[in-house]
Amino acid sequence: MAPSKAETEKARATARYVRVAPAKVRQVVVHIRGLPIEEARRCLALSPKGAALPVLKTLNSAVANAENNTDPPYDADELVVTSAVVDEGPTLKRFQPRAMGRAYRIRKRTSHITITVGTPSDPTRLSRRHRGSQAAQTRTQE
Repeated sequence: MAPSKAETEKARATARYVRVAPAKVRQVVVHIRGLPIEEARRCLALSPKGAALPVLKTLNSAVANAENNTDPPYDADELVVTSAVVDEGPTLKRFQPRAMGRAYRIRKRTSHITITVGTPSDPTRLSRRHRGSQAAQTRTQE
């Protein structure tokens, strides 16, 4: 049986060509996967990393998309971060003049940040971390 539209529909937001290296953004994104929205916002707001700001903006955009662009609309209090992916964008190549006619290449890397939000009741929308903890809870209850 094919999944219903509500099960396959996801609210997501993508920030493209963000001028932060993907490795730096991944250090921030790893902390918010599977978290409820408010907890993820707190985590990003308190993060000392510079990459936290574009990730927070993308998360807020994904929540707004869930509230306004899905049918039925999601409630922001019930949403969790189901997936957060950072891909590498195009690299801007620059040169730094050096002594004796040499030039060092400088690579200014860019990122594409994609954040998907959903409800925790749908197991297809849960991150691996939360799926594992739910399985452990059901084993202990039995």
